[in-house]
Formats: sequence, C-alpha cells, structure tokens
Amino acid sequence: MRGGTSKGVFFKLDDLPPSAQVPGAARDNLLLRVIGSPDPYGKHTDGMGGATSSTSKTVILAKSERADHDVDYLFGQVSIDKPFVDWSGNCGNLTAAVGSFAIASGLVAAERIPDNGTAVVRIWQKNIGKTIVAHVPISDGKVQETGDFELDGVTFPAAEVKIEFLDPADAEGAMFPTGNLVDELEVPGVGKFPATLINAGIPTIFLNAADIGFSGTELQEAINSDDKTLAMFETIRAHGAMRMGLIDTIEQAAARQHTPKVAFVAAPMGYTASSGKSIAANAIDLNVRALSMGKLHHAMMGTAAVAIGTAAAIPGTLVNLAAGGGDHDSVTFGHPSGTLKVGAAASRHGDDWVVDKVVMSRSARVLMEGWVRVPGDAF
Repeated sequence: MRGGTSKGVFFKLDDLPPSAQVPGAARDNLLLRVIGSPDPYGKHTDGMGGATSSTSKTVILAKSERADHDVDYLFGQVSIDKPFVDWSGNCGNLTAAVGSFAIASGLVAAERIPDNGTAVVRIWQKNIGKTIVAHVPISDGKVQETGDFELDGVTFPAAEVKIEFLDPADAEGAMFPTGNLVDELEVPGVGKFPATLINAGIPTIFLNAADIGFSGTELQEAINSDDKTLAMFETIRAHGAMRMGLIDTIEQAAARQHTPKVAFVAAPMGYTASSGKSIAANAIDLNVRALSMGKLHHAMMGTAAVAIGTAAAIPGTLVNLAAGGGDHDSVTFGHPSGTLKVGAAASRHGDDWVVDKVVMSRSARVLMEGWVRVPGDAF
C-alpha cells in the first residue's frame, strides 16, 4: 500500500507463518527477505522494497486487543544494507493506509462502517503505545481511494484521509527529555549549536539550518550525494540520541537507525521543489528538511510532521522561532517536494507542555494484493 509519501508491505498478523506471528528473529528474517535486505547493491532487486527509507517498510495489523480500539498497528522499518528491522518508532505516512487496510480486511466491525460518509478507525500504535484516529472516506460501503486531494510528494491525487495523533508526546518520558525547549548540543568534530530535542510523534533533533551551513531550501541531491555531510548528520544523530537518553553509548546508535530523526529549520524562503513547483516564501511559515535512515527525505515523514506541529505550537523551540515565534495552532512548512500543513493544540500545565493532538491530512491506496514468495530457509 501507499500511505502518504511512503510505501510498505502490509500483513494481517494471522496470515504470517506461526513463527513470525511473535517478535523475534524469525519475524525479522521473514520481513528482511520480503523486502530484499540486506542488499549491498542498494537496489532491492530480489524483494518488494524500493531501496529508499520511504519504500522499505512493513506493517503488521491485527484486530485490537484494547477496548475502544479497532486495530493494533505494528510498524517495522527495514534497513536497506544491513540485516536489521527497527521497531523503535511509528511511520506516520503509512498510518494513513492502516484504516483502509483494516476496513478492507474485516478488522473493523461492520456496524462502524457507513454505506457512505466517513469511517472513524481507532488505531492502537503498538510501537509507541499511542492512539491514532483515521477518518477514512467510504463510498457504497467500501473505502474510497480516488479523489482530488493533492499531497506534495505523491504523483497522483486521491481521496483525503484525515489523521489525528492523540497525545503524541512520549508515553513513558517527557516531551522534552532534557527539560529544556532549547539545549546546547556539542558534537565532537562538528561543533556546538542550539538544538530542540523533542519526543512527539517520533524522537526528533531540530537544528537551525544556518548553524550547520545550510539554507533550509536544500533538495535531496544537495545532501545525499555528499558522504561527508551524511556522516556529519549521523554523528549529530548519535550524540543527540545520547542526550535524549535513547541510547547509553554512541555505538548503540547504529542499531537504532529509525529513531531519532534529525531535522533542520529555517525562516520562510522561496525555492523550487523537486517537482519543479515554485514555493513562495509568503506561502509557508518556515522551511524544514529532515533525514530518515541516513538520507534526506524526499518530502516529510508523517511522524516528523507531528514533531514539527508540536514544536511549532510551543513558544521558544527552534521550530517555533523559525516560524516567527508566538502562538501557532497550525503551520505550513516547506519541504523538498512542496508544502504540508499540520495543526496542533498545545497548553501549559505548570512547568510542562501538553499537546492533546496533532492533525494532518494524507491519502492512501492499495497498490497490489496477493501472495509474496519467500524462500523457506529464509526464516
């Protein structure tokens, strides 16, 4: 399925071989072989993956075991060149496809699906222990996929799926793990600069573009073709993960590729998106560029958009300041493929900030359904 600007292979839990229905090596090895990883050639010729972080993803869904939820959603980010599946975070883009798959697969009770209108699918995101609500358009009792909603980073228009990420901050720790809206992050060999370290949607390290030598209007080729720059970002990511308490040693960052994310922000500036579309400075509140699995993302990860919306709503974060400071209940930001609007409602409770929900629109579509072949000795 395509969900937002990502693509992944979706499974019902009980369709997997018994050994892969539980966490462990068999499940990881099966999914690696499905995607075609690890692939030293970086092509995924012998699998279903797309050889990018946006297209090498897997999803396992089951009827929810929790009250007031319809479906349990587990996401696995499959490494391209390493024998590794990262279960440490969610995929916000593929979340848009979860409701559609759940409805089509009989995981949502029939009485909750209107003949025409919108089905409200209550999703339990197992990776991060959070509730997400998908508003899925229905026509003649089936998921409506076609429409005129355009999403920058996706080639064709489709039906709009509204997604609500409820209470997106870390379920176990603080939204700001260090207790600060802005920290001074010192990275050996790189420098010392301000950073906003936030855990909302997905753990994210926000930097000012200018502090690391960028404008905030970069496209993929400006960064992904430069091994030295990519190595710098990975070093920043590792040290940011340490500062956030996500790892105990720098070496552990290599086994946690999916999280945290690194993003850099800048004040509004016009640029030409990768599609050739002209983005005017007065059409956006700020520019944001984010890296996923070691590469600059071609658009924006959905979970990172949750972090952007959350940080923008809290005065004093680097994201908020890049958007001009003050109060924001929504922001429109520029990314390599175009623009995206995300809304968030933030309030202060004593010394802590609370965000009740973050809302954005995506779209989704089934690309293929059937059987995927996996050699029997692979798992």
